[in-house]
Amino acid sequence: MTAQANIPPIPPRLSATFDQSTLAEIRRAAATGIYDIRGAGAKRKLPHFDDLLFLGASISRYPLEGYREKCGTDVILGGRHARKPIRIKIPITITGMSFGSLSAQAKEALGRGASIVGTSTTTGDGGMTQEERGHSSLLVYQYLPSRYGMNPDDIRKADAIEVVVGQGAKPGGGGMLLGQKISARVAAMRVLPEGIDQRSACRHPDWTGPDDLEIKIHELREITDWEKPIYVKVGASRPYYDVALAVKAGADVVVVDGMQGGTAATQEVFIEHVGIPTLAAIRPAVQALQDLGMHRKVQLIISGGIRNGADVAKALALGADAVSIGTAAIAALGDNDPIYEAEYQALGTFAGAYDDWQDGRDPAGITTQDPALAARLDPVLGGRRLANYLSVLTLEAQTIARACGKSHVHNLEPEDLVALTVEAAAMAQVPLAGTNWIPGKRES
Repeated sequence: MTAQANIPPIPPRLSATFDQSTLAEIRRAAATGIYDIRGAGAKRKLPHFDDLLFLGASISRYPLEGYREKCGTDVILGGRHARKPIRIKIPITITGMSFGSLSAQAKEALGRGASIVGTSTTTGDGGMTQEERGHSSLLVYQYLPSRYGMNPDDIRKADAIEVVVGQGAKPGGGGMLLGQKISARVAAMRVLPEGIDQRSACRHPDWTGPDDLEIKIHELREITDWEKPIYVKVGASRPYYDVALAVKAGADVVVVDGMQGGTAATQEVFIEHVGIPTLAAIRPAVQALQDLGMHRKVQLIISGGIRNGADVAKALALGADAVSIGTAAIAALGDNDPIYEAEYQALGTFAGAYDDWQDGRDPAGITTQDPALAARLDPVLGGRRLANYLSVLTLEAQTIARACGKSHVHNLEPEDLVALTVEAAAMAQVPLAGTNWIPGKRES
């Protein structure tokens, strides 16, 4: 026997660059010649709110006592120009998700849940449905590049208008709704052929820059007799400049959506490789408002990957006025619920990983236009579940605020935070835990 025979074999090793998912995508692309489409947001590991911690009160700070001392959560949105700003009871709103990408039952449930706790929901591409308006005490009307379903009468029925320049999952890209979800009703609302793939424009057809946007905002104010707040929503990419230009154009509220924000359907390469994390977008957005003397005068709403009350509190501490949720909201309704595990597996996935929302075969009845599947979602029960979830988020944020000695969640501040990683410290501009070092900050 040779000495070489006694050498143990080297076990097989996967490549970190060419892992199993990457190799599977290469094989899929080679077999089909088309790019992959899916819904939801970025799935890669990104710096996020979990990389921040609060500094609770002890001797140097005085905490508030449990639930006996009040901690306010109310927010006024749109007081800069609007004669009728929105007043919400909690600092959490429901983001725009269209009828078309979601079922009518899901849209109704979102409206019901938001109304129970006194906050707003948002239409999304494709216009306003009776179910949504009828069950939403506060409804924001999205004005998108596609203009699908755009109706001046519906704009007047809304409580605010959100001009969508982009969203976090695909800044610079347009929307997508495949033919299997273009039902007769969706087609009629969007003035499209039934069953034909729909792609929305990536930019608005009648303006190309901030000066034109200012004219458009003025037009929308005229349509609504200067009553409604005007939001401008951008996908996080260059938040400092985009927020500054939105303010210059006259926005009452600016929404910044990080790359963890979801989408109904777009290219996988877009979702994972375009835009910046939510955590990285907040401080530049706040800095733009501060430099213009407009912080707290123009409200900032942050969205993209908000999951719990700690995320809410951290976004507020970094300078946001409110947050918005989408993926978490439909999860609260029942999206990706394990009770449908067998059906998810029949679709080639499993509960928690299902993201082929564009196919319209959602077993939970949420991201579908199939009448039989959509009927599985009870809008009343779904609304109650969403309201419960929103209440928990609010209570968690209040608990943290009280522990930091704050009588209102808006009194949270960057000084209440430290970071666990150098990256998070640099993005959030708060010290690395156990030090007074903020990476990139120049000594004054």
